[in-house]
Amino acid sequence: MPRTLLGIESSCDDTAAAVVRGRSVLSSVVAGQGGLHAAYGGVVPEIAARAHAETLDDVVRRALAEAGCGLADLDGVAVTAGPGLIGGVLAGVMTAKAIAAGTGLPLVGVNHLAGHALTPRLTDDLGYPYLMLLVSGGHCQFLVVHGPDAFDRLGGTIDDAPGEAFDKVARLLGLPQPGGPSVEAAARGGDPARFAFPRPLLDRPGCDLSFSGLKTAVLRERDRLVAAQRGLWRQDRADLCAGFQIAVRDVLAEKARRAIAIYLGSRPSAPALAVAGGVAANGPLRAALFSVADAAGLAFCAPPLALCTDNAAMIAYAGGELMALGRRDALDLAARPRWPLDTGAAPMLGHGRRGAKA
Repeated sequence: MPRTLLGIESSCDDTAAAVVRGRSVLSSVVAGQGGLHAAYGGVVPEIAARAHAETLDDVVRRALAEAGCGLADLDGVAVTAGPGLIGGVLAGVMTAKAIAAGTGLPLVGVNHLAGHALTPRLTDDLGYPYLMLLVSGGHCQFLVVHGPDAFDRLGGTIDDAPGEAFDKVARLLGLPQPGGPSVEAAARGGDPARFAFPRPLLDRPGCDLSFSGLKTAVLRERDRLVAAQRGLWRQDRADLCAGFQIAVRDVLAEKARRAIAIYLGSRPSAPALAVAGGVAANGPLRAALFSVADAAGLAFCAPPLALCTDNAAMIAYAGGELMALGRRDALDLAARPRWPLDTGAAPMLGHGRRGAKA
């Protein structure tokens, strides 16, 4: 009989709870905080933490009700224990501890990034090992996923993650947050060839990434246009968005080709490339990664958009895989602001959660 787990996620600005039985998502409830942070141009950690604390009980009740489950029907509680904005992570961990203590259910702390990385297992039953591009608001890295707690990092961002860059470009151009959907929407009417934006680090070997310079290039073009014509026209904004988005796509596609070459060197039996994280919802990026995977003879997996952004179904599923390995956590489980997946790799810059800086 598959395990039934309650998952809790509160690492940034989405308060989420879900019930997952095996690979079946019985419920997934997400309460966003966009309206609370809109006036600040980014996620404010203190506001986010308070909102999580106020919302978690209700979100958990709704998830259980939608799944038709009571606490007695569960086999465990899985919770994001990091990385993330520490106040929000702590709120989720304390809620999970309270449920575990009151019911005697096993408690499993899950790495938020592992939740994203294991999502293709939940949605497509992808076999190990597979290559994963984890691309979200605060993180971007290429990983070979060998198991629920076994990851090899092939490369990652050395400064801004793509999601951070999308958010910052949206702010520069007066577009609403979150920046990813706003920039993609504006780019549909733009000319991606109008501005000669850089493709950072493509002149260097390896799979590491950088997007800070690209963001600065957009700022300079915006300032040049404003100085020349005393403002920014709608078409200017569309062209800037289109040029920026295509530059991000080109960098990630080329780095994916390099990561695939390394991954194939281990001769996986069923090679596959997967993408997850909030930025994986970007249409042009998905299309480019599909083409790269197809050209290399790899299967391609991109989860449904609702499971790319932060959610608790991925946490519940990851918790179930960890429980199958015998993993349990005590009630002294700690909330962690940083928690690398590949503990043997050197630390990288740019791996903080989004929202830490406005």
